[in-house]
Amino acid sequence: MTTADTRRMVEVPGPEALWLLEGATQGRVVYLQRDSAVVRPATHVLEYGRLIVRVPAQTTALLGRAMLTYHADEIRTATGTGWTVSASGPAEVITDPDEAAHYRRTLRGWAHGPHDTLVRIRPQTVAGYRLAHAEAP
Repeated sequence: MTTADTRRMVEVPGPEALWLLEGATQGRVVYLQRDSAVVRPATHVLEYGRLIVRVPAQTTALLGRAMLTYHADEIRTATGTGWTVSASGPAEVITDPDEAAHYRRTLRGWAHGPHDTLVRIRPQTVAGYRLAHAEAP
């Protein structure tokens, strides 16, 4: 039987954390707006070391942001195992119509119209953890 006392978080190096992130398709974008944290569900793809994220947020809310954080995880609640990864870095809204059309075909979205924004994040800080069980003594 698994209890909270047997669970632990094991830090993974940046390349492994990016590998975990690459295997996922959904996560959350986190940013500050009027001194409050805003969290939006998103889909992503990792290409050439960049995260391409489709997020249901107004473009104006994301324009001009120096940094964005993207978080994804896979947690199996029945066993208390899985992983969690956060990546932060400079971000830019994708405005090129051809590139945007490509990613809109590639990434599923939750909203369309003004609340459908594509963002490119260049991860500079990546933190990842595997959720595991402590070894038996």
